[in-house]
Amino acid sequence: MADLQLPLDSPVANGLLGQLLDMGGPVMMVLLVIAVIGLATFVYLMLLGTLYAPRLPAKLKKIITIWQQNPTDVSPESVRREAGRWGRLNPLLHVITDSMTAKLNREDDRHIREVAARDAQQSLEPFEAPLKIIEVIAALAPLLGLLGTVLGMMEAFSAMAATEGRANATQLSGGIYEALTTTAAGLVVAIPFAALAAWIEFRLRRIHKTINSALVSVLNVLPAPESASDPQQNLATGAEPADTSVIGGGPESDYPQPDHRRFAHATG
Repeated sequence: MADLQLPLDSPVANGLLGQLLDMGGPVMMVLLVIAVIGLATFVYLMLLGTLYAPRLPAKLKKIITIWQQNPTDVSPESVRREAGRWGRLNPLLHVITDSMTAKLNREDDRHIREVAARDAQQSLEPFEAPLKIIEVIAALAPLLGLLGTVLGMMEAFSAMAATEGRANATQLSGGIYEALTTTAAGLVVAIPFAALAAWIEFRLRRIHKTINSALVSVLNVLPAPESASDPQQNLATGAEPADTSVIGGGPESDYPQPDHRRFAHATG
């Protein structure tokens, strides 16, 4: 494997690729390719997060506060129009305004919550595939390094067998050097990508908590009835006051959660 040669007049043979082949053989080239793919995936993920990640800016927080005080003072359509082009890229804006519209239209409360949970999950789905690619690279790089180690040691022992045990250090050094180089390269690729995967997963968990907190603040508000009735009249007719609690009467954690078991293995 160490004897793999490129044409002498090829610029690749005299450049970085040729040096990598000499250092670790074809396995080193595979490690280089997956490292480039991982770096491109990370850059794409950062751009995607900058443009389309759900976020809760101060203006949206103020709107939620006004909604909690008096829902009739908030017009979801006006909120969307005034958000601007940049603001309308925020998926959380649409999830919140759609929920407000449904509450004002007095749609079924359970249906509103199910739709909000589904939309919140969909807002995070574009980040799952890039994260998975980075996780696979972090797991695959050490295995490739181990493969290069095994192949290098096989070459070293093959050279020893060809000389009937009389191989000198020069004949053995090529295979051993290749074995150690690929192991080190695999770890160099795997360690930073494992750290990036854990950090991205942590960020997604934080975003999920932000979405959940904002939706609970919106969905726990009950719009005022069109015609307020006398509480004494309600008692006389046997009518019960409206339940403003979360579905099931539980705490905030009872709100239907998007399924994020997929994010449960890298960070706590």
